[in-house]
Amino acid sequence: MSKYICDICSFEFDEEKENTAWADLPNDWVCPVCGAPKTAFRKQDEPLRQQALSTQDSPPEIQIKEPPATPKTVSDVMVETMINWGVTRVFGMVGHSNLGLAEAIRKQCDMGKADFIGIRHEGAAAFAASAYGKLTGKPAAALAIAGPGATNLLTGLWDAHLDRVPLLALTGQIDIQVLGPGAFQEVNLAEAFHAVAGWSQTVLPESRHAELMSLALKSAILNRNVSHLIFPNQVQDLAAANDESPDTPDGRLPLMDISPAKNAVLQSVDLIRRAERPVLIVGYGARRCMDSVLRLAESLRLPVITTFKAKGQIPDAHPLACGVVGLSGTPVAAHFMNKADLLIVLGATFSKHTGILKTKPTIQVDFDPMMLGKFHPVSVPVWGEIAATCDILQSELQHHRPTFDPNPEIAAQWQKWREEKQRRAREDRGNGISSAALFAAMSRHTPDNAVITVDVGNNTYSFGRYFESQAQSVIMSGYLGSIGFGYPAAIGAWAGAPHRPIVAVTGDGGFGQYMGELTTAVKYHMPIKHILLNNRELGKITKEQRAAHKPVWSTSLHNPDFSKFAENCGAMGIRVTDPARLDDALREIFIHDGPAMLEVMTDPELI
Repeated sequence: MSKYICDICSFEFDEEKENTAWADLPNDWVCPVCGAPKTAFRKQDEPLRQQALSTQDSPPEIQIKEPPATPKTVSDVMVETMINWGVTRVFGMVGHSNLGLAEAIRKQCDMGKADFIGIRHEGAAAFAASAYGKLTGKPAAALAIAGPGATNLLTGLWDAHLDRVPLLALTGQIDIQVLGPGAFQEVNLAEAFHAVAGWSQTVLPESRHAELMSLALKSAILNRNVSHLIFPNQVQDLAAANDESPDTPDGRLPLMDISPAKNAVLQSVDLIRRAERPVLIVGYGARRCMDSVLRLAESLRLPVITTFKAKGQIPDAHPLACGVVGLSGTPVAAHFMNKADLLIVLGATFSKHTGILKTKPTIQVDFDPMMLGKFHPVSVPVWGEIAATCDILQSELQHHRPTFDPNPEIAAQWQKWREEKQRRAREDRGNGISSAALFAAMSRHTPDNAVITVDVGNNTYSFGRYFESQAQSVIMSGYLGSIGFGYPAAIGAWAGAPHRPIVAVTGDGGFGQYMGELTTAVKYHMPIKHILLNNRELGKITKEQRAAHKPVWSTSLHNPDFSKFAENCGAMGIRVTDPARLDDALREIFIHDGPAMLEVMTDPELI
């Protein structure tokens, strides 16, 4: 048995594999790759033929066959539509029941139109996509297979759902024909995602595929919610209909600059004119309107308090800034809220954690009418886009001159609080570094343009209380309050703002849930700087058990040396046990070119 090589394209014809002798091939047989005739082939052990060709002695004309164009699939059309809508970041895991969809995403990545970040756990993909939406205001996609891959997304999707974040979930599904009897990895995904997704549909062979993707994204963007598309396995690689082309968002999205009703404006203006000590309470819903908010505050000399989710939306160094109110807050904010005779609440809800007083006259402004007076009546509920409303109020009040100047009082309150923070930073019980010392050092070294993602627990309460924001963006799991959010969120933040410094703040309990994602950061060279507070326990749960007069039970943690773990993953790792080492260690991780972890051994009581 011999092998014959095509001199044109090097295709190899193996008589043994083909079970056919070369001599038995018909004379008009051609190379299956390039279309060359039999005469263009030689035995494998023969040298390449060099022929002197003339017009009288030339080989037959060789027709080179172009590889057939691959027809667009249903997945191609839907993914191209997704790209047209601006969804260019996909977090997830490729697997057997999403291969056709993954192939369509790969093509877009190869053309530079999308980026795929392969994670180690689908839950991290959903958290990353949620954080991306919180930072950018735009949806990212989370990709998973059927069954366990899809259900692993759910916690992160609930985070997006509760915090009103646009997100697109793309899940594979087993073949349609075997749904029902209980096939391998069969889960009723429509039912499983029913409560968390504001919009969910299964992609069928006869669906209007581009339209389905457009509706999914329109819903996610306008309703600020999760949209979900289910792709049965055999539908993903179906050829798209000849008349089916990718859709675009052109003409599909309205302008959202909703102005408030005239009566609501007049009532608000009247209350503000009569108030002697009005304050602004700024929530997360005002995060994209801060220029207008600050113009209003400065024109009326209004002290500005933020909710915890809105931390960082105004620099703490601003003359009118009073810091965070509530359980994670500062006494400065509490002082001015208690003294106020009018609260102007912008884009904030009245959660128990925030503790906005319900007994004060209140103007509440929100883009979502369901949020207005949701938990109790307010004096003036104002439905409108926050920037538009602030601009109108400023115009209506341009000649109003408040008599009270809060600046000296704000400065005095900050002075008292900073002296107290310094005292707490010096505390040492011999059981670890105080949180006040850590976050004082972090305030000194964190770049002003950083994005900071935080987890859940005492580490987060301490961050809210002690870290002094400049112009950093802060991202957290708000209403879900999910432990484990911090590090996957940093991955999403990096994808949303790759040119800004990214900082993750977590406890040992939170990081322990998604430790594997450190290898994701190393793989994609994400320069995430991780501040890990290791107090060797679930400190917040310990505190809650004591507050409930119950014995402390099952809150201790058996931890590795996280700094060594970081090194084993390919990142920088530094462990600090002495507060005097904090400043140098922070400088080191911030100048490091790549992911870096600062593990700080903290006292669980000094929070």
